Amino acid sequence: MRSDEGMANATFPVTVSREYPAAPLVAVAAVVLDEAGLILMVERGRPPSKGMWALPGGLLDLGEPVRDGVAREVQEETGAEIEIVELVDLFEPIHRDDAGRIRYHFVVIDFWARYLGGDVAAADDVDDVAWVSVERLGDFPMEEATRRVVCKAHGLWEESNGR
Repeated sequence: MRSDEGMANATFPVTVSREYPAAPLVAVAAVVLDEAGLILMVERGRPPSKGMWALPGGLLDLGEPVRDGVAREVQEETGAEIEIVELVDLFEPIHRDDAGRIRYHFVVIDFWARYLGGDVAAADDVDDVAWVSVERLGDFPMEEATRRVVCKAHGLWEESNGR
């Protein structure tokens, strides 16, 4: 239970298998931008994306509002406190095994958020964290869909800052 308000507002971590799930799993992530427009990226420490750079995020808990989930996941993985600005896109990674069976299937709801503070460091299932300029995204191995979402969010950030 993640709530101090009692069972009426309690949330529960999803305990189904991530590998070969019975249904798609709902996840959340954030393109976290600081005042200079740098993007907070994480290096994944577990399959299916171990060693790849991605946005901080993870599975939504049962009973957890989406915006609460993204703030919790960013804080758990990086220590960053954020202000969620708006929905950016959906990312739907589906990984099949050699036999064609679905090994992983996530529906990731991506937001962009402002960095408010906190000591940023790798935590939870993350091997590393980095603040990355949009120009340096090509230096990091990541899913093309992640790069697309980051660029879209960065464009929204530029518009909101009159750039």
